[in-house]
Amino acid sequence: MADQAEGTAGKMGAGRAAVIGLGSMGFGMAQSLLRAGLDVAGCDVGAAAVERFVAAGGRGAASPAQAAEGADMVVSVVVNAAQTEAILFGPSGVAETLPEGAVFISSATMDPDVARSLAARLEATGRHYLDAPISGGAQRAAEGALTILASGSPAAFAKAKPALDAMAAKLYALGDAAGQGAAFKMINQLLAGVHIAAASEAMAFAARQGLDLKKVYEVITASAGNSWMFENRMPHVLDGDYTPKSAVDIFVKDLGIIQDMARSAKFPVPVSAAALQMFLATSAAGMGRDDDASVARLYARITGTKLPGEAG
Repeated sequence: MADQAEGTAGKMGAGRAAVIGLGSMGFGMAQSLLRAGLDVAGCDVGAAAVERFVAAGGRGAASPAQAAEGADMVVSVVVNAAQTEAILFGPSGVAETLPEGAVFISSATMDPDVARSLAARLEATGRHYLDAPISGGAQRAAEGALTILASGSPAAFAKAKPALDAMAAKLYALGDAAGQGAAFKMINQLLAGVHIAAASEAMAFAARQGLDLKKVYEVITASAGNSWMFENRMPHVLDGDYTPKSAVDIFVKDLGIIQDMARSAKFPVPVSAAALQMFLATSAAGMGRDDDASVARLYARITGTKLPGEAG
């Protein structure tokens, strides 16, 4: 991990921020904060990511606790609730050093009940918690054009405003307590996962029919059967390139959370359950870390169908 290093940003007095998690989303969000004039410290489990952020004008931090020292706001951009809890309350966690009255902005997708629990624990220490899942992908993160689905106290929103203004093109204020943002994000993820699975099924079925897949893409994106996920993900199938933009295992996690929520509520969700099984099968076939459009590859492999870049 890189040692703390002075960067060139933050001289405009817009506030002091930290970003924990400098992956494809977090790095772009940290860049957006820098552009807005904030003094930003970055922390990641990978030293190379921190060094890249320092080269971009930020400061490096060796731990979440170091990154949070003196911060007005901490943006957590990690995968799940367990990582969020570790960043907050684990060894060298944010809660050791974050100043009283500062805000922790949680962007991980998680069960709403867990978001409420984490918020209660942090707020009991005199800090604020903003439940703020994100949508939009790496490019929009880098452009400061994310959609943020946020809920929390008015004080949390007020403290987080400089960061939210820098990172979001659309900010939805969804309630005055943590958990509402997480619940909205899970509805989005239900639809997103189902749409990817359906798009993958349709494209693989089209290949089995011997159709020109580029023409299929052209026709569907101009027709009623189109979805944002079809339009965004199926070019990966056309190119035979499954370098992950969003991995299969993300939807194993998220659709799994939806099943847990639905079971607790005694609410049937059979369509998302079927989609989860396709993501699970794709992961079990060794593609869990590949792009989530790999569901199409699973369909192709089990039916002997030829897709671009794949042996048929």
